[in-house]
Amino acid sequence: MFHIKESRNLEWSITIDWSKNAALPLLAAALLISWKVHLTNVPNILDVHDFLHFYESLWAKAEFKNHEIFLDCSSISLENIDTTKIARTRAWIYFIAGLLHRFWKAEIPFPAGDKIGKRPIDEHINGYKDMWYKYEENNDMLRFWWKGSTHDVSITAYFAVTATANLIMGAVGRKATTTIELAAFEPHIFNLIDMLRQAWITIDIRYDHTIIVHGWGTLKEEIKHEVISDYLQSGTFIILWALASKQYIDIHKARISDLWAFLYKLHEAWVKTKNLWNDTLRVFRAHELSAVNIQTNIFPGFPTDLMPLFTVLMTQCTGTSRVHEILYEGRLNWLVEYERLGASPRIINLHEAKITGPIALQWNRVNSWDLRSWAAMVLAALISSGESYVDNVYWINRWYDDFLGKLNKLWARIEEI
Repeated sequence: MFHIKESRNLEWSITIDWSKNAALPLLAAALLISWKVHLTNVPNILDVHDFLHFYESLWAKAEFKNHEIFLDCSSISLENIDTTKIARTRAWIYFIAGLLHRFWKAEIPFPAGDKIGKRPIDEHINGYKDMWYKYEENNDMLRFWWKGSTHDVSITAYFAVTATANLIMGAVGRKATTTIELAAFEPHIFNLIDMLRQAWITIDIRYDHTIIVHGWGTLKEEIKHEVISDYLQSGTFIILWALASKQYIDIHKARISDLWAFLYKLHEAWVKTKNLWNDTLRVFRAHELSAVNIQTNIFPGFPTDLMPLFTVLMTQCTGTSRVHEILYEGRLNWLVEYERLGASPRIINLHEAKITGPIALQWNRVNSWDLRSWAAMVLAALISSGESYVDNVYWINRWYDDFLGKLNKLWARIEEI
């Protein structure tokens, strides 16, 4: 657990880490497109190490140092494949394409992930079937194998981010053109596309959320690619600085252009920010906040992953704020943890809630339910009076690289016990 003391005078500056959501599909794509891959700016988090453990079980050569990964998949085997660690993350499903095109078959456990509601993988399965891959499910195992097809096909991702990345990789191995309609356009999708294009794969993008992947030609044997910084982590720290900085704090590599919907709502709540040079955002301490309503949406709308963090800000707003979560029916359940801190959120239904403030949050012991609510509870504890405890901090190792170190440098009083 974390032991957290009230910390409302944070100062200095921070540089945003590289994106977990971008790094994982890039790592999986390495198995598909090239013998040797060099990735830079890779976050040092648990999910990345689980991916590397899987590669090592395939007898691939993997080296991770100074936030750089060197992968050599020129000689791999399924003889000792080990999925025990990688099965605990939903991103494990990214390996379907690589396994199919290196071994003509893929067998993976049903993906795990955060407990935020039903997260079906219908878009993944239906998309692969429409691309003429064969599929069956048996004892919680998913099995795919290559049926063989040179037909041009059109499939639909229904704006699902993981499915869009997965279907792009599945389309890379086909000797035909695959059109993906209603594709997600999150920043890490384009980070993946940039890597695939570097491997000489032709991919067209249309403004109407359509991605067209052309047949597999001659691929480069070695590529080097950079992981983008994490706009979701940037949003986390923006809220923290608005609530707990001494005067203001500068955020470097903030990916401001990916946060317009989020920043619009922040400004509506009377949080002041200033765009500086080289993608640096200055966030000022907010002393008077006004209630604001948010509705999550697909990118570039308000990110569902930043909704839990934004509710911390809502507890300090004057008036009643409203949350409308359109994607996951379980993402609002964790709001009951606020009651331990003295707040009284009202969950209207599975997708809507109200929070009335401002509330002087009081110390207590709270739990984290998933990756994003964990970060929200840490932020809430930092602005609560007294000393609070946040349980189940396993989540920190899945998303943040040296989270405690960054906060301690800003004079936050937080420790792991």
